[in-house]
Amino acid sequence: MRKAQRVDLHSHSTASDGVLTPPELVKRAAQNRVALFALTDHDTVAGLTEAREAARQLGVLFVAGVEISVSFAGETIHLVGLGIDETDPVLTAGLEQVRRGRTERARKMAEALEACGFAGVWEGALRFVRHPDLISRAHFARYLVHAGHFPSMHAVFTHYLAKGKPGYVDHHWATLGEAVSWIHAAGGVAVVAHPGRYRLNEREWGALLTEFVDLGGEAIEVVTSAHDHNATTHWAQICRRYGLAASQGSDFHAPDESPWDLGAMGYPLPDDLVPVWQRWQ
Repeated sequence: MRKAQRVDLHSHSTASDGVLTPPELVKRAAQNRVALFALTDHDTVAGLTEAREAARQLGVLFVAGVEISVSFAGETIHLVGLGIDETDPVLTAGLEQVRRGRTERARKMAEALEACGFAGVWEGALRFVRHPDLISRAHFARYLVHAGHFPSMHAVFTHYLAKGKPGYVDHHWATLGEAVSWIHAAGGVAVVAHPGRYRLNEREWGALLTEFVDLGGEAIEVVTSAHDHNATTHWAQICRRYGLAASQGSDFHAPDESPWDLGAMGYPLPDDLVPVWQRWQ
């Protein structure tokens, strides 16, 4: 096993559902001695200009990224795009399409939560949102914790916002082909994010990864806060089987919410895997 490297290619700022502004996030990365850092906000590139400038000033090697919501086999899958040109018109138009769907879904979630007896959910969640067209489950969870209804965001998700729970609203996001094509149009690398989080069976995983590879998808997250040691070993095997590069990232959202801090990889990447970040080092 190689020593865990201070490379973090998955994080979120206030441009989507994180709690630190892009410059604050980069400052934290610098304080944590992160050598290579990517900002990958959900369905937006709004924070990249600020993050890039802060990284330049603080001497942090920066990779522009985005995390795109995809619908596949009844599950919401996330693809991370790394090394993108955020001004690319194909990418920006695609992300705008996805964001329109986010607003519609958020309104329905607010109605569902209010039907469960929680008052003022929409207005409350908006207090935690920097961009109203990017309101997410995390913003609703933060409001419900802040209002004293739950002790933690994890509790909110477990009882109300996970799939199958009363506050969850399904939605059709981008297709796998659309998301990969948008990332590639912007000159980026497509990465399957935190695969251990999705409830897909073996057949569905085979279909997803076969299509992903056929579309030119390049990598999969092996080391991430969503994976324990056994999951890391499993996804390393999948990485080898499909000939993919390996990525890693904390999926950091907030100091008091995220299992791993920026750059604090819990497990080292196996030596025989090809790190996706070699492209930027």
